[in-house]
Amino acid sequence: MSVLQMTSLNLTRMSRNCATGSNNTIISLYAAIRNFSATPVLADKHECQVLVVGGGAGGCAVAAKLSRKLGPDKVIIVEPADKHYYQPMFTLIGGGMKRLEQSFKPMASVLPKDVKWLQEKAEQFDPKNNTVITSGNNNIKYDLLLIAIGLQLNYDKIPGLVEALAIPNGKVCSIYSPKYVENTLECLRRTENGNAVFTFPASPVKCPGAPQKIMYISEHYFRKLNKRGNINVIYNTALPVLFGVKHYADALWPIVKKRNVTVNTRTNLVEVKPSMDMAIFENLDKPNEKFEQQYSMLHVVPPMSAPDQLAQCKDLVNEAGFVDVNKSTMQHVKYKNVFAIGDCSGSPNSKTAASAAAQSPVVYRNMIAALEGEELKATYDGYASCPLVTGYRSCILAEFDYDLNPLETFPVAQNKERYSMFVLKKSLMPALYWNMMLKGYWNGPAMMRKIMSMFKFGKN
Repeated sequence: MSVLQMTSLNLTRMSRNCATGSNNTIISLYAAIRNFSATPVLADKHECQVLVVGGGAGGCAVAAKLSRKLGPDKVIIVEPADKHYYQPMFTLIGGGMKRLEQSFKPMASVLPKDVKWLQEKAEQFDPKNNTVITSGNNNIKYDLLLIAIGLQLNYDKIPGLVEALAIPNGKVCSIYSPKYVENTLECLRRTENGNAVFTFPASPVKCPGAPQKIMYISEHYFRKLNKRGNINVIYNTALPVLFGVKHYADALWPIVKKRNVTVNTRTNLVEVKPSMDMAIFENLDKPNEKFEQQYSMLHVVPPMSAPDQLAQCKDLVNEAGFVDVNKSTMQHVKYKNVFAIGDCSGSPNSKTAASAAAQSPVVYRNMIAALEGEELKATYDGYASCPLVTGYRSCILAEFDYDLNPLETFPVAQNKERYSMFVLKKSLMPALYWNMMLKGYWNGPAMMRKIMSMFKFGKN
């Protein structure tokens, strides 16, 4: 049977199954259609003007801009996943405010239509020869490379954690993976007393506000169900501060004190003993000093790193394993035809979707300038945003730059809990992401900030 006949047969079967309404079946159908049109069955050599490694927020946004400028089939995207997740929604899923199926769409439906998609993993980077080799043994030659590969979740780096997460009706949960996020709400429901412990690891973290967001939401959940009096809420963070930007940390400390939350800084989770419901922590200021903490609920944020395949290419990365770029232009410091965006970048900004949005026009303009042999003029100021959800109706919208100075959009004091910012986070930001950012039309709120600055309202 020919490849065309086999593909046709599979598509026919999946089309019949779509009548069941199965989301996974629809995703498979999308992927099959895109793969048949875009991906060769046998390993092959490819050449392209621009290669984008990673189909996450930053990769999609810049690929959309580039494909509109350069035309069809000039851009190749290498991305193995069949689903694209809006990860900022995971915190809300953990608190029962959203459902997991609301957080993803078929990857084929969000990738730009004029790009070629190879549904494979980038295995080897060879910047000296302008080449990337994929898991399917495809050899891709590029003129320009955009690395948008994200972060790697290292649950296995904490002994006992993977085992604890796999226990049915267990006491350990994590919002950071679609595999585990739904169990967070179940853990909240099952917890009646004892210690509810929340962690922040000694590593780079995507959305560094999320570990405490789920803590605030959980504390509010316990209060709503009248069981807070029997539960100790504890936040153990490896950081020396509650939040990295003092302007907002100063607003968060009164909240944790009012809600009687215990905050332990420079405290890092090193082991979980699920048979004993015990977590082992180390004091980062005294590494040989460890202590045990009993838990009734344990929410774990895993250590994170650049993906192994990227970190292994020493020519591309800095000492921490992230793409070594100029923090203003997002261009590689050595290979001038290589750029990075998002969490895998070595730029010292907070790793958030908002950062990728603000980086996207800079990366796009500078990549086009590089293609045309012109000077790179677009610059990124380190803008990041973190909607710090503090409950089921409140949020502090933190916005700041490289220097950790507030870079706020709205003409109100954003270091206060507001229902309006909660609505922005829960309802408006997802629509903005799916309908604007992934299509390359949302570049962050810089323009809105300029407009808002014309209104001289007092911030209160």
